[in-house]
This record gives sequence, structure tokens and C-alpha cells, in this order.
Amino acid sequence: MALKDKYADRIQHHLSKYPETRSAVMPLLYIAQEEYGYINDEGVAEVAEILDMDPTQVRSIAGFYTMYSEKPKGKYWLQVCTDLACALNGADQFHKDLKEYLGVEEAGTSEDGLFTVEHVMCLAACDKAPMLQCNFHYMENLDMEKMKAWIEEKRAEYQAELDKANQ
Repeated sequence: MALKDKYADRIQHHLSKYPETRSAVMPLLYIAQEEYGYINDEGVAEVAEILDMDPTQVRSIAGFYTMYSEKPKGKYWLQVCTDLACALNGADQFHKDLKEYLGVEEAGTSEDGLFTVEHVMCLAACDKAPMLQCNFHYMENLDMEKMKAWIEEKRAEYQAELDKANQ
């Protein structure tokens, strides 16, 4: 299903905020990334069509901003802040332990395809470290016990979705 059909209300909401439709390119790219897991050719083409822009222009915007990924990611894109203030509160060890728990290297995706782990510089929540953002939503004051519980909850939800789909 095309973005313009599946997310018609959200797209219209963003289009209505700007006097020129092309100004909505970033929120529409976000919707495309959410749908496909990354910015792929299909998402770029759909956003370009909705905004009456050249796909090259849309791709150049996606390539400029680090908030968009042009490579496939896990369903949950975990970006751990390891900047100095967070590192002083244990973020480096948390990042290392998280990768080890999921069995991934830096920017790697877990074997089940659910989790991609990367370190990032300052997410502006230094007082809540260790912290990360998952699909651009903050998770703060973390430790590995909380993180393991959350990961296993997401794995259980995913398995339930698979079981339901296979019935």
C-alpha cells in the first residue's frame, strides 16, 4: 500500500502546516522511514510524487541528515548516546554490554533482525544517562537489567505477531 493511502491523515496534517508542500519533505521522509525501516527508492519516489519534487532532491535531503538511514535497520534502531557527559555516567559500558547482549558489532543488527545498535553523539539528555533513542523516542536512566527486560518484551511481541499471522 502506498504511503499516501496508508498514512493519508498524517501526510495531510504535515502538508497543511506549510504554505509550500515541499516544506513537508522531512516529516514525509520520516513516515517513509517508519514504513520501510529505512529510506529506500520506493519511499523516495512516493515522497517525491506527493510533494511534486524530483526524486534526486528528496534523496539529497535524506542523505544530508543523519536522522535518516539509507541502509536497512532492525525494527528498533537503538542509538546510544556516548558523548562525554553520558560516558561519565556509564554510557560506554552500557553501549558495550548492549551490543554484547544482542550479539552485534557497532551499527550491526541482531540475528532476529529486530535491533540495530549504534552510538551517537549528544542527544541532549545528559542528566538521564545512560540513555538512548529508539526510533527517535528517548529511553532514559537505563541499565542493562531494564534494557534486557525491554528487549525480551519486544521479542515476545514480535513472536506473538508472527504466531497470529501464521494462524
